[in-house]
Amino acid sequence: MMRIDILTLFPDMIKEPLKHSLIGRAQDKGILDIRTYNIRDYATDRHHVVDDIPYGGGAGMVMMVEPLYKAIKSIDPDNQSYKIIMDASGELFNQNTAKQLMVKEWLLIVCGHYKGVDERIKSLFKFAEISIGDYVLTGGEIPALAVVDAVARLFPGVIKEIDSAQTDSYFNGLLGYPEYTRPSNFLGMAVPEILTGGNHEQIRKWRLRQSLKRTAARRPDLLLNRQLDDEEKMLLSLEDKDVESN
Repeated sequence: MMRIDILTLFPDMIKEPLKHSLIGRAQDKGILDIRTYNIRDYATDRHHVVDDIPYGGGAGMVMMVEPLYKAIKSIDPDNQSYKIIMDASGELFNQNTAKQLMVKEWLLIVCGHYKGVDERIKSLFKFAEISIGDYVLTGGEIPALAVVDAVARLFPGVIKEIDSAQTDSYFNGLLGYPEYTRPSNFLGMAVPEILTGGNHEQIRKWRLRQSLKRTAARRPDLLLNRQLDDEEKMLLSLEDKDVESN
């Protein structure tokens, strides 16, 4: 079982989505133990203030170090968890990151808010700082949910067929291939013949080629970081009419 603790100023944004779909069922099965904490509960004043104006001036507010420190020490007094801060300035989250996090026994995730957190909290604890993209959201709750979802679905039993996860976009460094289901013809648009012919080797090659082509067109940077094998090089160089004969 993996334990995931999420520290947030808006716990309802976290709790409700986690009740549903695969993540909800994973908790019911005992695969995941996800706990949510309100950082305001660890503030010391009667108004539960957790933010203040930044030193040096400027617009916006900064999350105070003291409530966060007390929350983390209360939840993990022996410093056993792998700690993450969701931060727009963090390293970009990807499928490889999800695989690395999946082997941790205990994740503690802090949802940043406002202008961010007081930098001193990062000196007091060792954090991985993670961003889910080159844009800014109102807080770290949605990014935290994205990370939890990406990590959780890698566990056997979360997705009914683990092979399904292994053919997703990014799992093997490529974008996913096009998918089709019934009906076989809709408004004159037919499913590619190769998918209905029953030749599994041809289907495998077709799907791999489609992934390669889609990645080259949409995310060429992924191919720059990938060592193509001989089959992949051959499939990427083929003309469409030559696919079925190879």
